[in-house]
Amino acid sequence: MIFMLNIIILAAGSGKRMQSKIPKVLHTFAGRPMLEYVIESAKNLNPDSITVVLGHEADLVKSCIKNNDLNFVLQESQLGTAHAVMCAIPMISSFDNDDSNTLILYGDVPLVNVRTLRSLLDSCHAGISILTSISDNPYGYGRIIRNEFGDIVQIVEHKEANCEQLAITEVNVGIVAIQTEKLKKWIGIIFNNNEQREYYLTDLVKIAVDDGVIVGSVSPNDSWEVLGINDHIQQANIERIYQYEQAKNYMSKGLTLSDPRRFDVRGSLKFGRDVFIDVGCIFEGVVELGNDVHIGPYCVLRDVTIEKNTRIEAYSHISNSIMESNVAIGPFAKLCKGSYIKSNSKIGNFVEIKNTNFGNNSKASHLSYIGDSNIGSNVNIGAGVVTCNYDGVNKFRTIIEDNAFIGSGSQLIAPIKVGESATIGAGTTLTDDAPADQLTLARVRQKTVVNWKRPKKN
Repeated sequence: MIFMLNIIILAAGSGKRMQSKIPKVLHTFAGRPMLEYVIESAKNLNPDSITVVLGHEADLVKSCIKNNDLNFVLQESQLGTAHAVMCAIPMISSFDNDDSNTLILYGDVPLVNVRTLRSLLDSCHAGISILTSISDNPYGYGRIIRNEFGDIVQIVEHKEANCEQLAITEVNVGIVAIQTEKLKKWIGIIFNNNEQREYYLTDLVKIAVDDGVIVGSVSPNDSWEVLGINDHIQQANIERIYQYEQAKNYMSKGLTLSDPRRFDVRGSLKFGRDVFIDVGCIFEGVVELGNDVHIGPYCVLRDVTIEKNTRIEAYSHISNSIMESNVAIGPFAKLCKGSYIKSNSKIGNFVEIKNTNFGNNSKASHLSYIGDSNIGSNVNIGAGVVTCNYDGVNKFRTIIEDNAFIGSGSQLIAPIKVGESATIGAGTTLTDDAPADQLTLARVRQKTVVNWKRPKKN
């Protein structure tokens, strides 16, 4: 038997409680808009269609969520959740029988597990099934009303509930699985005769009961799956839940974390055996860590590959770079786009590397800037060395060949080449190529000015 699945994602709200010009569903956690997480979960169900209902700043949302597999519809006036679904009805398909289901999701409920959604769809055989949860703090949620047999007979919105109903802790999450033909039939008989003058999707439950259909229900394994984001406090709370769940998953696969509650992955993290990560580290984009890699506290890594036995010391920031094996980085080092650090090299404290190939067994141990450079093997770069690669308009490369020694406080004015085994004396400003195997220096002869006195304040 062939089943058809349509998914509708409601994402039209402005999110007034966010107090932001940014539409609510574009606010991020773990580095991505919350709507992207919902779309990703929807795609994992392999649906026949996904329709996103937009409203506030619809064009901005469409431009930020670039996906050719989505249908977008506009809810010009936000008249309630059922009205939003009505706007999407023309986009969903069904067969003549009951072999087509529609799943209704929310763009601000990003953590719901695909396993939970599959269970909800499986429980939809009678016609409709809803996702419910037991809440210690049910304020604001619609309450699930059951009869003496335990069957769901109604959902009462918080604002419409009486004192007895407000005491109920089983709440409606809002996510619904329903046979498509029943949705098309029932959605048109929802009215807005309530205090808010809105069309409530929850009225589907009473309509189903009146039509003699048993309403199914499923609850998630973890209550945090169904938490929504309506303000920045909830946004931060969900961020921490998500990161802690990621941390537990990584630790179960062998990653050693100093503190799983002080750990953030805002992309993807791959790691080998015996990898250690200290507190406060942030991983963005695609990060790959080889065996026996050690990451010190409060490092930020973005789109980085690090091979085995490499140590990244505290407070180092690395982006779009590659480190081979047995490399030492930091503390307080910065590696920028296009840096390739070869094996057994050292980039020390307060050293910045950008768009540079840094050779085997070479080192820049302290307080240097190396940009747009090719550094050979066994090169020593002293403290305070600067490659002057930018003339205000164009950038130029510095080439330092194998076994060169660059004295402290030197400035290399690119484009320039330092030959193999050359030595550059400390304090040199190099404006011409330095020959191989020679000492090159450029200094003004020291002199003392007799009888000079420091100026004094008037």
